[in-house]
Amino acid sequence: MEFGQVYLWRDADTLTLIDTGVPGSGPEIAEAVRSLGLSPSAIRRIVVTHGHEDHSGSAAEVRSWHGAPVHAHEADAAVIRGEARRREPVLTEFDRPIWEQVSSLGVTTVDVPPAPVDVELQDGDELDFGDGARVLSVPGHTLGSIAVYLPKHRVLFTGDTVAAGQPGEIILGVFNLDEGVMLDSFHRLAALDMETACFGHGDPVVTGAGTAVRHAAATHQKRQPI
Repeated sequence: MEFGQVYLWRDADTLTLIDTGVPGSGPEIAEAVRSLGLSPSAIRRIVVTHGHEDHSGSAAEVRSWHGAPVHAHEADAAVIRGEARRREPVLTEFDRPIWEQVSSLGVTTVDVPPAPVDVELQDGDELDFGDGARVLSVPGHTLGSIAVYLPKHRVLFTGDTVAAGQPGEIILGVFNLDEGVMLDSFHRLAALDMETACFGHGDPVVTGAGTAVRHAAATHQKRQPI
């Protein structure tokens, strides 16, 4: 994606789409599916980690293809449906230059087509893919941010709670509602047994992710708001 990451999890000939990119990302998603030798109808569910433009932006488009149900946390469902406006983040000095860059790309002001949320998620829910995918509530970035953990495969999809910064660097995600709550969520994820971590922004860590994320969480300091 031009901005942020979208992931496909494959079980035999069926796919789960985790996040959907900014509005208009449908053709890229469809192309990625076809590169696996499958058709877009193989997407059986859409999981949105939170209600920001770059994660829910193409949910309505992808759902329209073959009716794949959209899953999202109940606290962000109204934003994704277009029934409520997303809350603005509390920016820190660290955030400021990144926010200016993102704003210059128009990501923060793009119009997002409302999407139905067919399944409202809560902490501890299990989804039928990846041999049992666990939903983890990780508020702080938004009220309804989630991560998705596949214990059998030791794979974690972090949403924007964790991000890849400079090469080899793992950081707390930016543009948060509450840095303190976000840090608690960061530590919750760091405690998981994981080999692979897939971030909402930045390249995934394919091996040794548990050690890397735990080190980052242990050394991270709370950022102060502007």
